[in-house]
Amino acid sequence: MISMLLTAIGFFASVAKAEEPAPFVPATMNVPYYFEGLDGFAADDDDAPEDSVKSEQDAVRNGTATSTKSDEPARRRVIMTLQKKNFLKVGRVEIGPTIGAVVNDPFLNRFILGVIADYHFTEVFGIEAAIAYAPIFGNGGENDPDWKLLSKTLRTMNSVAPDISKLTFNGSLSLMFSPIYGKAAIFRNILIFDIFGNFGAGIVQTSDDLVALGADESDVEATATQNQWHPTTIVGAGLRVAFNRTVAVRLEGKSMTYIEVINSSTLEMKNNFIVQGAATFFFPNTR
Repeated sequence: MISMLLTAIGFFASVAKAEEPAPFVPATMNVPYYFEGLDGFAADDDDAPEDSVKSEQDAVRNGTATSTKSDEPARRRVIMTLQKKNFLKVGRVEIGPTIGAVVNDPFLNRFILGVIADYHFTEVFGIEAAIAYAPIFGNGGENDPDWKLLSKTLRTMNSVAPDISKLTFNGSLSLMFSPIYGKAAIFRNILIFDIFGNFGAGIVQTSDDLVALGADESDVEATATQNQWHPTTIVGAGLRVAFNRTVAVRLEGKSMTYIEVINSSTLEMKNNFIVQGAATFFFPNTR
C-alpha cells in the first residue's frame, strides 16, 4: 500500500515538472547593415582610422607589436567594392600637340606635326577639331630625304615613274566615341585609361613630285594638278591614358581616304594611314 502511494506521488510530480514552461531566451542576430549605396557592408563598429591601421602594420614589421586582450568585439572595416571615378571629361576641353607619320606609303617618308582640340559633351561623346602639317624636306631625286628606297630604285635604276604625291596639310572635324573606361596598376600607381574612336570628314592638301613623274615646270598638265585640295573621310581609334585630372597622353591611328587627279587626266584613290602620339591637357581643372 505504501509503495503504491509513493509511486502515485512520483508520477504526479514528474507531470507537473514536464508542464512547467522553459525560460524564454531571446534570439540574437548579428545582421550587417547596408552602408553608403554599393560602397560596401559594415557591422558592429565604425571603421578603424587609417593612421591606426598603418601604425599597427609598422609595429608588426618592426617587431614591437604587443598583444592585448579586450572584451569588446573585434572591429570590422568597410571594404570599398566600387570606387568613385576621379578623372572626368564631361564639360571639359582637351588640347594638345601631336606628332606622327604616314606608315602605309611605300614611296615616301611623311612626318606630321599638328594640334588637336576636343570638347567632351559627356563621358562617352565629344567632338574633335584637328590640323596638321607635313613639311617637305627635298625637291625630288635620289638625294631627297622624303624618298624611300623603293622610289629611288624605281626612278633611278629602272626608269619607272611612280606616282609620288606628298601629303602636306590636313584638317578634320570628327565625332569622338569613348565606350571603354578602366584602371590599371603600374608600379603601385593607378593609371586611368579609355579606348576611343573618331569618325568624321576633313580636307587634305597634296603636292605631286614632278621629278618622280618625269615632268618639269614646263609640263602644263603636270603642273596644273601639282598642288591639290581633296575632301577626305576620317576613321580612327586610339588609347588615352590619364596621369592625373589634367594631363594625359594619347596613341592613335586614323585613316584618310580621298581621290586625287594625276596629270590632269587620271583619277586615283589614295589612303593615308597616320599613327600619331599626343600629350593633352584638360581644362578647366577639377577637384
